[in-house]
Amino acid sequence: MYLIFIVGTAGSGKSHLTAAFSDWLKLKKQNVTCVNLDPGVLRTPYTPEVDVRDFISIDDLMEKYELGPNGALVMAADLIATEIDSIKKEIEELNSDYVLIDTPGQMELFAFRASGPYIVNELTTDPKAMVYLFDAPFCIDPMNYASNMFLATAVHSRFLVPQVYALSKADLIPKRELKKIIDWGTRTDALENAIEAQASDTKRLLSHGITRLISRIGLSFTLTPISSTEETGFINLHAILMRIFAGGEEVI
Repeated sequence: MYLIFIVGTAGSGKSHLTAAFSDWLKLKKQNVTCVNLDPGVLRTPYTPEVDVRDFISIDDLMEKYELGPNGALVMAADLIATEIDSIKKEIEELNSDYVLIDTPGQMELFAFRASGPYIVNELTTDPKAMVYLFDAPFCIDPMNYASNMFLATAVHSRFLVPQVYALSKADLIPKRELKKIIDWGTRTDALENAIEAQASDTKRLLSHGITRLISRIGLSFTLTPISSTEETGFINLHAILMRIFAGGEEVI
């Protein structure tokens, strides 16, 4: 069983990737479990086999503790850890080839709460990886791209599991912009030149500092362009995950 956590900023396409990648894997005759870890979501574009909302109710928390929506979401994010044994049991009983885990829309509720790493560590001992989504339309601006690099680095440092980088919504931007963003992921000088061309002095210094620090750490941001709408790029994404999980071997 392979666990794939799908993370990224709000609106980057986590739920739609969960739905589309699940359908794609099922066409390859794989058994797939979709897990919803977002207690605040109203609807998902897939039917979750395991759903945190079965264990935690935002409305109940708001009423019981007289919280607003944001306070209830923060409390719910931490309460997920108390239900981890039940969630784990449901996942293991399904015994799927792949488990796609759709993390909360507000990434900080998962990535930057103490409960996040605990959840990742405790959800079975099977191989795990994260797919971090770079939102393509958002990343056209090199400053936005540099900010996303910083967030992706912070997420990696929090969980320390293999992390794959996907450029979501690749169908929504021109091919020349797509190529430019992909180049930024592999060529620090290309990103710095793009920032130099449009940023103010203060922003330029900050972004240069971020990019050089990340480069010094040694992280690589090779982006795999994907489209959940057109189901493109999934072959490449799957191949990268297989190299992590099974040395390139298909699930049998």
